[in-house]
Amino acid sequence: MPTIAVFNQKGGVGKTTTSLNLAAALALLRRNPVGIDLDPQGHFSLACGLQRVSDERSMSAFFARGTPLQSLLQSLPSGLRLIPAALSLSKIDALHGHDPQIAGRLKAGLCVFPGTGVPVLIDCCPMLSVLTLNALVAAERVLIPVSADYLSLQGVHRLSAALDVLEKKLGRRFERRVVVTRFDARRRIAFDVYDRLQQHFGAEVCNTRIAENVSLAESPLHGKHIFEFAPQSPGARDYRALAQELLAAGFFDSVTTAPQPIGVAA
Repeated sequence: MPTIAVFNQKGGVGKTTTSLNLAAALALLRRNPVGIDLDPQGHFSLACGLQRVSDERSMSAFFARGTPLQSLLQSLPSGLRLIPAALSLSKIDALHGHDPQIAGRLKAGLCVFPGTGVPVLIDCCPMLSVLTLNALVAAERVLIPVSADYLSLQGVHRLSAALDVLEKKLGRRFERRVVVTRFDARRRIAFDVYDRLQQHFGAEVCNTRIAENVSLAESPLHGKHIFEFAPQSPGARDYRALAQELLAAGFFDSVTTAPQPIGVAA
């Protein structure tokens, strides 16, 4: 199954907003995606209306007790399918950080997960940790949300360098896409950030930009994705367009060949 890690080390860039609403857009397009909340803060789960998730029904049970992912999957009234997070995920680094096999735990769990061709979106925590390493080892592709401001632009270069190092250790390349979020067309810096990203990352930058939109900020307060909360809003329009752009590019297609090794030209 195609597995996408949604990751940025900088907070406040729309990582969880993108995970939530991109999954919702794929669900509306009948791709039946699975979301995995791998952030101990549990913001993806909260945005879906799940509060006070018990350890036994969260990703904590997978790492602590080996509970199969399929038994943790929840089908929500919104049409989404999610494996939620609990705060106890924050203990995984301390409990398993010295286990040399821990980095491949999620990938092994997904290998026996039913649903060939179903896209999996992993909302990563905003730091390099055992949990993030699990997501990146399991993923074939990485989606990097970057808000349209100067500090986010600086952070994405550091993130790209970190991914380069990880690729060398794993001996394979990640297919990457950068999506610009919180884009305010009234501010010149938003266009400057977008242009600089295109200069550095070229075709890896999505054409779709996610506009700054109040509805995107408000919808999680109601436990709803944007297509439930404000289906005619600019935010809904943009995430629908992003899903269609990535689908057209094959970003959610199953990987049928071995990952490209480092040093081999495409």
